[in-house]
Amino acid sequence: MPESSTDPTPQPITPEPPAVPGPSRRTLLRGAALAGGALVAGAALGRPSPAHAEAEYDVVVVGAGAAGMTAALTAVKRGLSVVVVEKAPVFGGSAARSGAGIWIPNNEVILAAGVPDTPAKAAAYLARVVGDTVPAARQQAFLANGPAMISFVMRNSPLRFRFMEGYSDYYPEFPGGMPNGRSVEPDQLDGRVLGAELARLNPSYIPTPAGLVVFSADYKWLTLAAVNPKGLEVSAACLARGTAAALRGEKPLTMGQALAGGLRAGLLQAGVPVWLDTPLVDLRIDNGRATGVLVTREGTQTLVKARRGVIVGSGGFEHSAAMRAEFQRQPIGTDWTVGAASNTGDGIRAGERAGAALDLMEDSWWGPAIPLPGEPYFCLAERTLPGCILVNGKGERFVNEGAPYSDVVHVMYDRNTPSSPHIPAWLIVDQNYRNKYLFKDIAPLLPFPDSWYDSGAVFKAATVELLAQKIGVPQAALRATVSRFNGFALTGSDADFHRGDSIYDRYYADPFVRPNPCLAPLWLPPFYAFKIVPGDLGTKGGMRTDARARVLRADGSVIAGLYAAGNASGAVMGHSYAGAGSTLGPAMTFGYVAANDIAAG
Repeated sequence: MPESSTDPTPQPITPEPPAVPGPSRRTLLRGAALAGGALVAGAALGRPSPAHAEAEYDVVVVGAGAAGMTAALTAVKRGLSVVVVEKAPVFGGSAARSGAGIWIPNNEVILAAGVPDTPAKAAAYLARVVGDTVPAARQQAFLANGPAMISFVMRNSPLRFRFMEGYSDYYPEFPGGMPNGRSVEPDQLDGRVLGAELARLNPSYIPTPAGLVVFSADYKWLTLAAVNPKGLEVSAACLARGTAAALRGEKPLTMGQALAGGLRAGLLQAGVPVWLDTPLVDLRIDNGRATGVLVTREGTQTLVKARRGVIVGSGGFEHSAAMRAEFQRQPIGTDWTVGAASNTGDGIRAGERAGAALDLMEDSWWGPAIPLPGEPYFCLAERTLPGCILVNGKGERFVNEGAPYSDVVHVMYDRNTPSSPHIPAWLIVDQNYRNKYLFKDIAPLLPFPDSWYDSGAVFKAATVELLAQKIGVPQAALRATVSRFNGFALTGSDADFHRGDSIYDRYYADPFVRPNPCLAPLWLPPFYAFKIVPGDLGTKGGMRTDARARVLRADGSVIAGLYAAGNASGAVMGHSYAGAGSTLGPAMTFGYVAANDIAAG
């Protein structure tokens, strides 16, 4: 079949007769699956099925994100025929929007860079981070297959990877933790390898400034460019890369754009069709086995049969208000996530109807976010740099501001009560902070957009007391909190929350600030407050899977032929987050595992 997002639709065939209506949608669908009968959504609901087309492949992959495209690339290189169906009109999913850090211990890139990693260290560290939330066999499968996946991708696509030196594991003090990090990111990719498909690449969350080639690891130094010589050096290097690429006539891609683009280029080279604008309707289940998917393609319901297996990599449910309300703590919604807009849990719901058990549905890849107009801003460096604090609705600090972002939001939810509100929280900074550091994409000294203030996401005042009044926290409490923190900054020791004690805390800090690069007093007016809500990179709950990425029922039995990877499955990281790229590393690895398991037959 031609390699294109607009492959011709198969010819219509005679529709299957509708099944007899049952008492309820979920009861009938799950009952049919467990009873072993043929199940397709339209028929199972008792509605007349429209005329539909039919196609057949060895493997059907749902979702053209990092998990799905890695799975498809693996399957085709194992000699299987593959199609990828994608709901959105673009490919790449949340991966294309991301910084594309990838956490894979013991991969060939970090070992070549001299990282002193070993399988024993990685196993000890991951076990300490995850605990008993996730079976040891799944943890071991991730660690065993991750390095092979990285090597496979580099040998079967244009992708190459760089060590993110210095970006420590999130808990480097744990046994097996790496203070200098284990994460990699994509190297620069020329977008011309995609041809016309480049126009169908999901845009990045924060576009790179024109004329620059910026890697994820560069942002640490770009934030410090006004106060640190290395920041200027890195800025010059970004400009030099951009200039060189322009002179060569290239279309340079980095970060998530490079990752998604490189995987898609690998599929192009291998002749794998990727059908965009093709949403999943439901899974096809015959005698308890997944045998294909029903999708809508060009307005026609199409049954795509899978001779060997179905791999669901359709992402999470961060943009489903109903699912978030059903499974997650309040307050929650769909406005604070930066995940791909097409992630509404379709694959997870289809798996549930087929009998899949669900895990970790209450959790997400959380991070403090500012609800700016248009799109939330996920805070990384901004809350770690010296000269800022996070306070709750009582005007009190409640967490180490430099802690891993997921941990900060867990604390916000755990401590949020009517008498002690922690949602929203407030990031407080002074003008000295603004004079020195990039904030989002606003250079030091430059004013914030009026729309930020008009939306209620940002407030500004001449004194701490007036700022407290504007954001509705007790004035005396906020003044006392700032005064106490200023004392910690002068001594270099945060007696309340130990900010700066961990090497991870110091990654986004200012090395020119002494005695603690994470701590500086707030003293220079005016003062600013940024509303902080529980943002996320996506949800982390989904279908329960085993070490082979096979989908499981609640009784532990396997739904034959059905696999899941990425945010459509329960995260191997459990409720925690091992390091930069703990989303993408496992997503790609279990896509690779699933395809290899199908090929092994």
